[in-house]
Amino acid sequence: MPKNGSRQKQKIADQVIGPLGDPGSLYFQMKAFLQHQRERGYSERTVGNRESLLIAFIRWCDERGLSRPQEITRPILERYQRHLFLYRKADGEALSARSQTVRITPIRVWFKWLTKTNRILYNPASDLDLPRMEQRLPKHILSSDEAERILNVPDTQTPTGIRDRALLETLYSTGMRRMELIGLSWSAIDYERGTVMIRQGKGKKDRMIPIGERALAWITKYRDDVRPHFVLGLDDGTLFLTQQGEAFSPNRLTQLVREHIEKANIGKRGSCHLFRHTMATLMLENGADIRFIQAMLGHVSLNTTQIYTQVSIRALKEIHTATHPARLQRQNRVEGGAEIPEEDPVELLLATLDVEADEEG
Repeated sequence: MPKNGSRQKQKIADQVIGPLGDPGSLYFQMKAFLQHQRERGYSERTVGNRESLLIAFIRWCDERGLSRPQEITRPILERYQRHLFLYRKADGEALSARSQTVRITPIRVWFKWLTKTNRILYNPASDLDLPRMEQRLPKHILSSDEAERILNVPDTQTPTGIRDRALLETLYSTGMRRMELIGLSWSAIDYERGTVMIRQGKGKKDRMIPIGERALAWITKYRDDVRPHFVLGLDDGTLFLTQQGEAFSPNRLTQLVREHIEKANIGKRGSCHLFRHTMATLMLENGADIRFIQAMLGHVSLNTTQIYTQVSIRALKEIHTATHPARLQRQNRVEGGAEIPEEDPVELLLATLDVEADEEG
Protein backbone atom coordinates (compact mmCIF):
# COMPACT_ATOMS: atom_id res chain seq x y z
CA MET A 1 0.00 0.00 0.00
CA PRO A 2 1.58 3.36 -1.02
CA LYS A 3 2.06 5.98 1.62
CA ASN A 4 -0.24 9.00 1.80
CA GLY A 5 2.49 11.20 0.30
CA SER A 6 2.77 8.88 -2.71
CA ARG A 7 -1.01 8.87 -3.25
CA GLN A 8 -1.13 12.65 -2.97
CA LYS A 9 1.74 13.04 -5.45
CA GLN A 10 -0.02 10.71 -7.90
CA LYS A 11 -3.31 12.61 -7.49
CA ILE A 12 -1.58 15.92 -8.23
CA ALA A 13 0.21 14.41 -11.24
CA ASP A 14 -3.13 13.22 -12.68
CA GLN A 15 -4.74 16.67 -12.56
CA VAL A 16 -5.01 18.22 -16.01
CA ILE A 17 -3.42 21.66 -16.19
CA GLY A 18 -4.82 24.06 -18.79
CA PRO A 19 -7.52 23.40 -21.44
CA LEU A 20 -9.22 20.01 -20.96
CA GLY A 21 -10.05 19.39 -24.61
CA ASP A 22 -6.89 20.64 -26.31
CA PRO A 23 -4.52 17.78 -27.31
CA GLY A 24 -1.97 20.40 -28.36
CA SER A 25 -1.75 21.94 -24.88
CA LEU A 26 1.45 21.87 -22.83
CA TYR A 27 -0.03 19.27 -20.49
CA PHE A 28 -1.11 16.78 -23.17
CA GLN A 29 2.08 17.32 -25.17
CA MET A 30 4.00 16.50 -22.00
CA LYS A 31 2.01 13.28 -21.65
CA ALA A 32 2.90 12.31 -25.22
CA PHE A 33 6.57 13.04 -24.54
CA LEU A 34 6.60 10.91 -21.38
CA GLN A 35 4.99 8.02 -23.24
CA HIS A 36 7.75 8.31 -25.83
CA GLN A 37 10.30 8.14 -23.00
CA ARG A 38 8.70 4.92 -21.72
CA GLU A 39 8.78 3.40 -25.18
CA ARG A 40 12.49 4.20 -25.41
CA GLY A 41 13.11 2.16 -22.26
CA TYR A 42 13.39 4.83 -19.57
CA SER A 43 12.42 3.56 -16.13
CA GLU A 44 9.17 4.59 -14.50
CA ARG A 45 11.20 6.31 -11.79
CA THR A 46 13.00 8.49 -14.33
CA VAL A 47 9.78 9.24 -16.20
CA GLY A 48 8.03 10.06 -12.93
CA ASN A 49 10.79 12.45 -11.86
CA ARG A 50 10.64 14.26 -15.20
CA GLU A 51 6.85 14.45 -15.03
CA SER A 52 6.85 16.14 -11.62
CA LEU A 53 9.43 18.71 -12.77
CA LEU A 54 7.61 19.42 -16.04
CA ILE A 55 4.28 19.77 -14.23
CA ALA A 56 5.82 22.47 -12.05
CA PHE A 57 6.85 24.34 -15.21
CA ILE A 58 3.44 23.84 -16.88
CA ARG A 59 1.65 25.10 -13.77
CA TRP A 60 3.89 28.19 -13.75
CA CYS A 61 3.01 28.77 -17.42
CA ASP A 62 -0.72 28.27 -16.77
CA GLU A 63 -0.64 30.95 -14.07
CA ARG A 64 0.61 33.36 -16.75
CA GLY A 65 -1.95 32.39 -19.38
CA LEU A 66 0.41 30.20 -21.41
CA SER A 67 -1.07 26.86 -22.44
CA ARG A 68 0.57 25.71 -25.70
CA PRO A 69 4.19 24.91 -26.64
CA GLN A 70 4.07 27.45 -29.50
CA GLU A 71 3.62 30.24 -26.93
CA ILE A 72 6.86 29.41 -25.12
CA THR A 73 9.76 31.62 -26.21
CA ARG A 74 13.35 31.99 -25.12
CA PRO A 75 12.52 35.08 -22.95
CA ILE A 76 9.75 33.11 -21.22
CA LEU A 77 12.14 30.28 -20.41
CA GLU A 78 14.62 32.83 -19.07
CA ARG A 79 11.83 34.25 -16.88
CA TYR A 80 11.24 30.74 -15.51
CA GLN A 81 14.95 30.44 -14.79
CA ARG A 82 14.78 33.72 -12.88
CA HIS A 83 11.76 32.36 -10.99
CA LEU A 84 13.84 29.34 -9.93
CA PHE A 85 16.71 31.62 -8.94
CA LEU A 86 14.45 33.71 -6.71
CA TYR A 87 12.43 30.79 -5.35
CA ARG A 88 12.76 30.05 -1.64
CA LYS A 89 12.08 26.70 -0.01
CA ALA A 90 10.06 26.28 3.19
CA ASP A 91 13.20 26.80 5.27
CA GLY A 92 13.98 30.06 3.47
CA GLU A 93 16.91 28.61 1.54
CA ALA A 94 17.39 29.29 -2.17
CA LEU A 95 17.68 26.50 -4.71
CA SER A 96 21.27 25.53 -5.40
CA ALA A 97 22.65 25.85 -8.92
CA ARG A 98 22.51 22.07 -9.15
CA SER A 99 18.83 22.01 -8.15
CA GLN A 100 18.05 24.72 -10.70
CA THR A 101 19.82 22.70 -13.40
CA VAL A 102 17.90 19.56 -12.43
CA ARG A 103 14.63 21.48 -12.95
CA ILE A 104 15.65 23.00 -16.29
CA THR A 105 17.16 19.91 -17.91
CA PRO A 106 13.85 18.03 -18.50
CA ILE A 107 12.44 21.15 -20.15
CA ARG A 108 15.36 21.24 -22.58
CA VAL A 109 14.92 17.53 -23.41
CA TRP A 110 11.16 17.99 -23.86
CA PHE A 111 11.44 20.96 -26.21
CA LYS A 112 14.11 19.21 -28.23
CA TRP A 113 11.62 16.35 -28.73
CA LEU A 114 8.82 18.80 -29.59
CA THR A 115 11.03 20.29 -32.31
CA LYS A 116 12.25 16.94 -33.61
CA THR A 117 8.68 15.66 -33.95
CA ASN A 118 7.61 18.88 -35.75
CA ARG A 119 5.19 19.94 -33.03
CA ILE A 120 6.91 23.33 -32.86
CA LEU A 121 8.90 25.12 -35.56
CA TYR A 122 11.94 26.01 -33.49
CA ASN A 123 13.43 25.07 -30.14
CA PRO A 124 13.42 28.03 -27.71
CA ALA A 125 15.47 26.00 -25.21
CA SER A 126 18.27 25.04 -27.59
CA ASP A 127 20.77 27.66 -26.42
CA LEU A 128 19.43 28.12 -22.91
CA ASP A 129 22.29 28.72 -20.50
CA LEU A 130 22.36 26.58 -17.38
CA PRO A 131 23.48 27.93 -14.00
CA ARG A 132 27.17 27.57 -13.32
CA MET A 133 27.70 24.70 -10.92
CA GLU A 134 29.00 25.63 -7.51
CA GLN A 135 32.17 23.99 -6.24
CA ARG A 136 31.61 20.41 -5.15
CA LEU A 137 31.43 20.11 -1.36
CA PRO A 138 33.60 17.52 0.42
CA LYS A 139 30.51 15.96 2.06
CA HIS A 140 29.41 14.59 -1.33
CA ILE A 141 32.26 12.07 -1.48
CA LEU A 142 34.34 9.92 0.84
CA SER A 143 38.07 9.95 1.27
CA SER A 144 39.75 6.57 0.80
CA ASP A 145 40.20 6.31 4.59
CA GLU A 146 36.52 7.03 5.20
CA ALA A 147 35.53 4.43 2.63
CA GLU A 148 37.71 1.85 4.38
CA ARG A 149 36.06 2.64 7.71
CA ILE A 150 32.65 1.95 6.22
CA LEU A 151 33.82 -1.26 4.57
CA ASN A 152 35.07 -2.49 7.93
CA VAL A 153 31.74 -1.92 9.68
CA PRO A 154 30.04 -5.26 8.83
CA ASP A 155 30.77 -8.09 11.26
CA THR A 156 32.43 -10.60 8.96
CA GLN A 157 32.11 -13.32 11.57
CA THR A 158 28.44 -13.55 10.61
CA PRO A 159 26.85 -14.61 7.30
CA THR A 160 25.05 -11.28 6.82
CA GLY A 161 28.27 -9.44 7.64
CA ILE A 162 30.15 -11.32 4.92
CA ARG A 163 27.37 -10.56 2.45
CA ASP A 164 27.30 -6.87 3.39
CA ARG A 165 31.08 -6.56 3.11
CA ALA A 166 31.00 -8.17 -0.35
CA LEU A 167 28.13 -5.88 -1.35
CA LEU A 168 29.89 -2.71 -0.17
CA GLU A 169 33.16 -3.77 -1.82
CA THR A 170 31.30 -4.28 -5.10
CA LEU A 171 29.72 -0.83 -4.95
CA TYR A 172 33.06 0.80 -4.11
CA SER A 173 35.11 -1.11 -6.68
CA THR A 174 32.77 -0.80 -9.66
CA GLY A 175 30.68 2.31 -8.98
CA MET A 176 27.66 0.51 -10.39
CA ARG A 177 24.19 1.93 -9.84
CA ARG A 178 21.87 0.69 -7.12
CA MET A 179 19.52 -1.08 -9.55
CA GLU A 180 22.48 -2.61 -11.36
CA LEU A 181 23.70 -4.16 -8.11
CA ILE A 182 20.22 -5.44 -7.28
CA GLY A 183 19.95 -7.16 -10.65
CA LEU A 184 23.54 -8.48 -10.67
CA SER A 185 23.80 -12.20 -11.40
CA TRP A 186 26.55 -14.38 -9.93
CA SER A 187 27.28 -15.64 -13.46
CA ALA A 188 27.96 -12.08 -14.68
CA ILE A 189 31.33 -12.05 -12.89
CA ASP A 190 34.44 -13.34 -14.63
CA TYR A 191 36.79 -14.14 -11.76
CA GLU A 192 39.71 -14.98 -14.06
CA ARG A 193 39.65 -11.75 -16.03
CA GLY A 194 38.47 -9.61 -13.14
CA THR A 195 35.45 -8.20 -14.95
CA VAL A 196 31.72 -7.94 -14.42
CA MET A 197 29.05 -7.78 -17.11
CA ILE A 198 26.25 -5.39 -16.22
CA ARG A 199 23.15 -6.43 -18.12
CA GLN A 200 20.45 -3.95 -19.05
CA GLY A 201 21.87 -1.02 -17.12
CA LYS A 202 20.38 2.45 -17.38
CA GLY A 203 19.02 2.98 -20.88
CA LYS A 204 18.78 -0.82 -21.36
CA LYS A 205 22.48 -0.97 -22.24
CA ASP A 206 24.95 -3.74 -21.38
CA ARG A 207 28.52 -2.94 -20.43
CA MET A 208 31.57 -4.84 -19.22
CA ILE A 209 33.67 -3.19 -16.52
CA PRO A 210 36.58 -4.21 -14.30
CA ILE A 211 36.23 -5.20 -10.68
CA GLY A 212 39.10 -5.19 -8.17
CA GLU A 213 40.77 -8.26 -6.70
CA ARG A 214 39.75 -7.39 -3.16
CA ALA A 215 36.09 -7.10 -4.10
CA LEU A 216 36.34 -10.42 -5.94
CA ALA A 217 37.87 -12.06 -2.88
CA TRP A 218 34.91 -11.00 -0.71
CA ILE A 219 32.38 -11.96 -3.38
CA THR A 220 33.99 -15.41 -3.64
CA LYS A 221 33.79 -15.90 0.12
CA TYR A 222 30.15 -14.82 0.14
CA ARG A 223 29.31 -16.95 -2.90
CA ASP A 224 30.90 -20.11 -1.47
CA ASP A 225 30.20 -19.81 2.27
CA VAL A 226 27.02 -17.75 2.62
CA ARG A 227 24.86 -17.51 -0.48
CA PRO A 228 23.98 -21.25 -0.64
CA HIS A 229 22.33 -20.90 2.78
CA PHE A 230 20.31 -17.86 1.65
CA VAL A 231 18.87 -19.58 -1.42
CA LEU A 232 15.33 -20.76 -0.74
CA GLY A 233 13.47 -22.64 -3.45
CA LEU A 234 14.26 -21.89 -7.07
CA ASP A 235 17.57 -20.05 -7.61
CA ASP A 236 17.25 -17.35 -10.27
CA GLY A 237 20.97 -16.50 -10.11
CA THR A 238 20.68 -13.15 -8.31
CA LEU A 239 24.02 -12.61 -6.55
CA PHE A 240 23.08 -10.64 -3.46
CA LEU A 241 20.15 -12.10 -1.53
CA THR A 242 18.32 -11.24 1.65
CA GLN A 243 18.02 -13.86 4.39
CA GLN A 244 14.56 -14.59 2.96
CA GLY A 245 16.21 -15.69 -0.29
CA GLU A 246 14.95 -12.69 -2.24
CA ALA A 247 16.62 -9.97 -4.27
CA PHE A 248 16.90 -6.66 -2.44
CA SER A 249 14.25 -4.02 -3.05
CA PRO A 250 15.67 -0.55 -3.84
CA ASN A 251 14.54 0.89 -0.49
CA ARG A 252 15.87 -2.05 1.50
CA LEU A 253 19.28 -1.86 -0.15
CA THR A 254 19.40 1.91 0.39
CA GLN A 255 18.60 1.48 4.08
CA LEU A 256 21.21 -1.28 4.52
CA VAL A 257 24.02 0.78 3.00
CA ARG A 258 22.91 3.93 4.86
CA GLU A 259 23.03 2.10 8.20
CA HIS A 260 26.62 0.97 7.61
CA ILE A 261 27.65 4.52 6.68
CA GLU A 262 26.05 5.91 9.84
CA LYS A 263 27.71 3.24 12.02
CA ALA A 264 31.12 4.29 10.68
CA ASN A 265 30.72 7.66 12.47
CA ILE A 266 32.52 9.64 9.79
CA GLY A 267 30.14 12.60 9.94
CA LYS A 268 28.81 12.02 6.42
CA ARG A 269 25.54 10.65 5.14
CA GLY A 270 24.57 8.85 1.99
CA SER A 271 23.85 5.45 0.52
CA CYS A 272 24.66 3.46 -2.63
CA HIS A 273 25.30 6.49 -4.84
CA LEU A 274 27.89 7.81 -2.39
CA PHE A 275 30.20 4.94 -3.38
CA ARG A 276 29.58 5.58 -7.10
CA HIS A 277 30.48 9.25 -6.70
CA THR A 278 33.48 8.39 -4.51
CA MET A 279 34.89 5.82 -6.94
CA ALA A 280 34.74 8.29 -9.82
CA THR A 281 36.27 11.15 -7.84
CA LEU A 282 39.11 9.18 -6.27
CA MET A 283 40.10 7.56 -9.55
CA LEU A 284 40.11 10.99 -11.22
CA GLU A 285 42.27 12.39 -8.43
CA ASN A 286 44.65 9.45 -8.83
CA GLY A 287 45.14 10.23 -12.53
CA ALA A 288 42.55 8.19 -14.45
CA ASP A 289 41.47 9.74 -17.74
CA ILE A 290 37.88 10.90 -17.74
CA ARG A 291 37.09 8.59 -20.69
CA PHE A 292 37.83 5.56 -18.52
CA ILE A 293 35.63 6.88 -15.72
CA GLN A 294 32.87 7.47 -18.25
CA ALA A 295 33.12 3.86 -19.44
CA MET A 296 33.04 2.58 -15.85
CA LEU A 297 29.93 4.59 -15.00
CA GLY A 298 28.08 3.74 -18.19
CA HIS A 299 27.68 7.34 -19.34
CA VAL A 300 27.08 7.43 -23.09
CA SER A 301 28.69 10.86 -23.43
CA LEU A 302 29.64 13.80 -21.27
CA ASN A 303 27.88 16.25 -23.57
CA THR A 304 26.22 16.30 -26.96
CA THR A 305 29.34 17.35 -28.87
CA GLN A 306 31.94 15.08 -27.28
CA ILE A 307 31.59 11.38 -28.12
CA TYR A 308 34.36 9.04 -27.05
CA THR A 309 35.32 5.85 -28.86
CA GLN A 310 34.76 2.56 -27.06
CA VAL A 311 37.43 1.82 -24.48
CA SER A 312 38.92 -1.65 -24.52
CA ILE A 313 38.30 -3.66 -21.37
CA ARG A 314 42.00 -4.49 -21.06
CA ALA A 315 43.05 -0.84 -20.95
CA LEU A 316 40.17 -0.04 -18.62
CA LYS A 317 41.21 -2.87 -16.30
CA GLU A 318 44.77 -1.52 -16.16
CA ILE A 319 43.56 1.98 -15.32
CA HIS A 320 41.19 0.64 -12.67
CA THR A 321 43.95 -1.40 -11.03
CA ALA A 322 46.34 1.55 -11.06
CA THR A 323 43.99 4.26 -9.80
CA HIS A 324 41.32 2.67 -7.60
CA PRO A 325 42.41 2.92 -3.93
CA ALA A 326 40.92 -0.44 -2.88
CA ARG A 327 43.26 -3.24 -3.89
CA LEU A 328 44.96 -6.20 -2.26
CA GLN A 329 48.46 -4.93 -2.99
CA ARG A 330 49.48 -1.28 -3.29
CA GLN A 331 50.91 -0.39 -6.70
CA ASN A 332 52.74 2.68 -7.83
CA ARG A 333 50.84 5.18 -9.88
CA VAL A 334 51.19 4.59 -13.62
CA GLU A 335 53.71 6.92 -15.20
CA GLY A 336 53.29 8.23 -18.69
CA GLY A 337 49.60 7.33 -18.65
CA ALA A 338 46.61 9.17 -19.97
CA GLU A 339 46.62 12.91 -19.85
CA ILE A 340 44.90 14.58 -16.90
CA PRO A 341 41.46 15.76 -18.09
CA GLU A 342 40.63 19.41 -18.35
CA GLU A 343 38.48 20.97 -15.66
CA ASP A 344 35.23 21.41 -17.59
CA PRO A 345 34.64 17.73 -18.53
CA VAL A 346 35.41 16.69 -14.95
CA GLU A 347 32.98 19.20 -13.48
CA LEU A 348 30.37 18.06 -15.98
CA LEU A 349 30.86 14.43 -14.99
CA LEU A 350 30.54 15.27 -11.30
CA ALA A 351 27.44 17.34 -12.00
CA THR A 352 25.98 14.37 -13.89
CA LEU A 353 26.59 12.19 -10.85
CA ASP A 354 24.80 14.75 -8.70
CA VAL A 355 21.77 14.64 -10.99
CA GLU A 356 21.81 10.83 -10.85
CA ALA A 357 21.80 11.01 -7.07
CA ASP A 358 18.67 13.19 -7.19
CA GLU A 359 16.97 10.69 -9.50
CA GLU A 360 17.92 7.77 -7.27
CA GLY A 361 16.37 9.52 -4.27
